[in-house]
Amino acid sequence: MRKRFIAGAVCPKCQAKDTLALWRENNVEVVECVQCGHQMREADKQVRDQVRTNEQVIGVFHPE
Repeated sequence: MRKRFIAGAVCPKCQAKDTLALWRENNVEVVECVQCGHQMREADKQVRDQVRTNEQVIGVFHPE
């Protein structure tokens, strides 16, 4: 899995600049601060469109 850094981005938890790494894990974008470990996840548009309004997605299973 290849991680990319987000230039100029600031961590919302520790306020460190240029420490956020981005990668995809099971069709979900993951952003993590390499300094404090804070993570943010966002499902792709296809997953978001399938979620009903008052529910939360914990994960998406893709059998192979």
